[in-house]
Amino acid sequence: MKRSEVFFHIHLVSDSTGETLLAVGRAAAAQYDAISPIEHVYPLVRSLRHVERVITDIEAAPGIVLYTLVQKDLAQRLEEACQLANIPCVNVLDPVIEVFRSFLNLPITGRIGAQHAMDADYFRRIDALNFTLAHDDGLLPEDIEETDVVLIGISRTSKTPTSIYLANRGIRTANLPLVPSIPIPPKVIAAKRPLVVCLMATAERIMHVRQNRLLALNDKDQNSSYVDKAAIGQEIIYARRLCAEHGWPMIDVTRRSIEETAAAILALWDQHRYGKMLERFPDSQ
Repeated sequence: MKRSEVFFHIHLVSDSTGETLLAVGRAAAAQYDAISPIEHVYPLVRSLRHVERVITDIEAAPGIVLYTLVQKDLAQRLEEACQLANIPCVNVLDPVIEVFRSFLNLPITGRIGAQHAMDADYFRRIDALNFTLAHDDGLLPEDIEETDVVLIGISRTSKTPTSIYLANRGIRTANLPLVPSIPIPPKVIAAKRPLVVCLMATAERIMHVRQNRLLALNDKDQNSSYVDKAAIGQEIIYARRLCAEHGWPMIDVTRRSIEETAAAILALWDQHRYGKMLERFPDSQ
């Protein structure tokens, strides 16, 4: 017998964007079956007046409170109110910051939203995002060596969303659909700097995704080779043969989330960069 879903309130109080708390809260909640959090997000909490409004909301819908507040008086007021109401309240960064402090033996700066600073890394990520959006779905750059990663794969293997996720990590990504009747551009084969990765999935998975795609587009032609399982199987064989011929790594995305696929690509990218560095500086081994 299937259990009914249980809901609970989770209050995420931040003096910045709240993205860290969202990630932590969702990661923890995902460990429980049939449990769904009702998220209350309070970003940019930087005054006692704002904290008091947050406390009123928390008391009206008791649940778990996670917070990241740099100002000690704000954190103390929130902690006191939660303690009086017998509501669990956790500063999610405290244990991590304490480890950093004890290891580095340095005082913290206490800067609000420091991880969102508009520094060189920020602008690198923006540049990567612009580059990736401009080189989606086969729009390769004139100089392929400007690219960090080239994602290839047959249609509906999540190339575009994976590319955008990688761009948000600062990786300049282009993606190229593989079609058996269209030769792959020679410049991709000849590329030296970029990592070429092929995204794969089972024929059944791709067939279902393509069918849903046609339904969303209100396309009645459900008998075309685009959604024919045997034809998709031939596309997969072509992609595998191409990768074997050129030594390109393949990642099966059938049961992977975009985040998991991107993490695997980033690991390959680190290995690829290290290999290129050794080629240039063999004495660094």
